[in-house]
Amino acid sequence: MEPLVSVIVPVYNVERYLDPCLESIVSQSYRHLEILVVDDGSTDGSGEQCDRWAERDERIRVIHQPNGGLSAARNSGLDVMTGELVVMVDSDDVLHPEAVATLLHAQERHDADIVVGDYITVMGDQAPQWPVTRGDSRNDRPYSQHEALLAVFYQRLTHSAWARIYRSRLFDGIRYPVGLLYEDLGIIYPLLKRCDHLVVKIDACVYGYRQRAASILDHFSPRRADVLTICEKLEVVMRTEDTQYLRAVQSRLLSGYFNILLLSRHDQAGHHEELQYRCWAGIKRLRRGCLTDKNVRLKNKLGILASLGGRDFLCSVIGRNYSPRP
Repeated sequence: MEPLVSVIVPVYNVERYLDPCLESIVSQSYRHLEILVVDDGSTDGSGEQCDRWAERDERIRVIHQPNGGLSAARNSGLDVMTGELVVMVDSDDVLHPEAVATLLHAQERHDADIVVGDYITVMGDQAPQWPVTRGDSRNDRPYSQHEALLAVFYQRLTHSAWARIYRSRLFDGIRYPVGLLYEDLGIIYPLLKRCDHLVVKIDACVYGYRQRAASILDHFSPRRADVLTICEKLEVVMRTEDTQYLRAVQSRLLSGYFNILLLSRHDQAGHHEELQYRCWAGIKRLRRGCLTDKNVRLKNKLGILASLGGRDFLCSVIGRNYSPRP
């Protein structure tokens, strides 16, 4: 019997993009879906759009709730899902027509707990331009639990909630942290620690991530410093509970310090001296250990070398071409 796959879609004020998103889900070649659309207190027409879609497709269930943020919306979907497996889709993004089938086949092929696919970036209102090739299973990359944790924190494997399929049981008693950005980073450690089977990365493109001007992660806000709060808490946990991942978490934290320092320095809307001091102090604390760690990515090591010239030198040399995403 085909396994039921729950698809969770948090929705907040995305009426411009919601139809393409839901169309990409209901049109999946794999049909045995439970589609949980969570209207998180939208103030535009998104809530009504959700209801119209539920009238069109009996697999869609709409949950209307007061605004609580992305984590709260995902958690509401997790609370009611009944599928054996679960896929997360952000409501301004789209799935490849074969996304669920591709992820599910890889999950069954490896008996995996999590399968991670590739994604493309969709700019603004453009339609996705999917690659012609669908990937090759011979390129599947299996990770043990230990390897997956190292790969995530050393930034060789993404921690995003989307473009992947999970066994639903991984979320038993685990929920996204409400009120924080980078909520997927905040949950990845307990999720991976629960994996008894493999985590598998496949090279098939399954997801279209839409980059739009209104996205909070493409502009600076002090809320972006949530990534530091999450990683600093992880560092404390690793010092006391799981020291084998301490250096990897410190590498990820260093990336956050670089990112937030440079973005806050370039923000024209206000001054963030206290936040910049926090980042600079963190860089100086971590740079020696990370420089000697052979697993730390080259981007971080170049940042460390630039930081030896001082904070202003680091920001002037690296900041000119720095990406808004760590």
